[in-house]
Amino acid sequence: MAAMRTLILLAAALLPAAASAQTAPDATRLRADVAAMVGFGTRHTLSSATDPKRGIGAARNWAAARFEEIGRACGGCITVERIARSFTGPRAPGGVVVENVLGIQRGRDPGRVVIIGAHIDSRVSDALDAVKDAPGANDNASGVALVLEAARHLSREKFDATIIYAVFSGEEQGLWGGTLLAETARDRGWDVAAMLNNDIVGNTMGQNGVRVADRVRVFSEGIRASEDAKAQLARRGNGGEDDGPSRALAKLIDAVAATLPNGLDVFVDRRPDRFGRGGDHEPFLRLGYPAVRFSVGAENWTQQHQDLRREGGIDYGDTIDKMDFAYLARVTAINIAAARRIAAAPAAPKGVTINGALSFDTNVKWQPVPGAHGYRIRWRRTDTMDWTGARDVGEPGAVLQNVSIDDHLFAVSSLSAAGAESVPVLAGPEGRP
Repeated sequence: MAAMRTLILLAAALLPAAASAQTAPDATRLRADVAAMVGFGTRHTLSSATDPKRGIGAARNWAAARFEEIGRACGGCITVERIARSFTGPRAPGGVVVENVLGIQRGRDPGRVVIIGAHIDSRVSDALDAVKDAPGANDNASGVALVLEAARHLSREKFDATIIYAVFSGEEQGLWGGTLLAETARDRGWDVAAMLNNDIVGNTMGQNGVRVADRVRVFSEGIRASEDAKAQLARRGNGGEDDGPSRALAKLIDAVAATLPNGLDVFVDRRPDRFGRGGDHEPFLRLGYPAVRFSVGAENWTQQHQDLRREGGIDYGDTIDKMDFAYLARVTAINIAAARRIAAAPAAPKGVTINGALSFDTNVKWQPVPGAHGYRIRWRRTDTMDWTGARDVGEPGAVLQNVSIDDHLFAVSSLSAAGAESVPVLAGPEGRP
């Protein structure tokens, strides 16, 4: 990891001054945004879509207005789109229209996208109760406030990739907002470089009374949900269980976070989500897109999905007074830095392969990437998880002398003229998926 982080620091030094001169996320503004969302009483997906002051409709209108405000401040660089579809399920037996609010910051390559998302809906103990107050401060006004703050910062810059700031509905009813956007990405032919889902990212006091303020968990799948049996066997044969696209994204986030002043440690949690639970990144995983979930280091379940009450000396409910906004600002900073890195870089290489059986040398090949000014080949011994070696080249293809294919894993990333690096892509045997 030390060698990889050194390389990231060197790359960051080459980025434009604008990227390194950004101000830190504003904890006061994050608090104000969370307070505004709590003020809608409930944001349950089945609550009113038309009441101007209470319910999911008022909350979505408010989010759209924030994106419009940010867009005006950057001269129209962000436009607002609202996408909707009807869903029916056990938590909406009569059906409900789920609407997502998107702030779209178009890049020079409009078809390649980086998504920063969070769900705005909230709930109480009964998943079908759309009437009681459900403040949803940490779950998940915290994530939406992060998305808005990321838009304020990143809208000051121009990128190769398009950045989509997504506010989902219907997460608590069945991950429906995530499903809607993932399927929209598929239907529109987007090349999703990364999906960063932020869900419960604003508290530091855990259920057991222990404060965890030094780390944030980033969940990522290893074996891909989208891979068929043949592809999974090929990954197994290559030893790439820890190097699927989403795991590579999580490792990149970890390395980027290590470069931030006053940053948090990224706990790369090697499963798709918390045990037996899920989030809006999972519909993206099912369609093969690289996606991860940010969540706090220690959850407090008395503050999630609870009716507001005091019972047994415990205050139940997801209220704003239980949040830590300095911590939320630090999680926001990691999202901003990771999205900036990916959006500034060229597309990740395709067709990355290796050969070199019965040889001490390894031949690495890949397809040219439009707009790339170079490539970085990475390798590590098979008994480690983080890249330790690297070599930069100007054209696709290179032979690594005395680096045994039997004992190492390999990956390739694309580089921009300013040094921004894409997510590394694991190399596999020629002729295999």
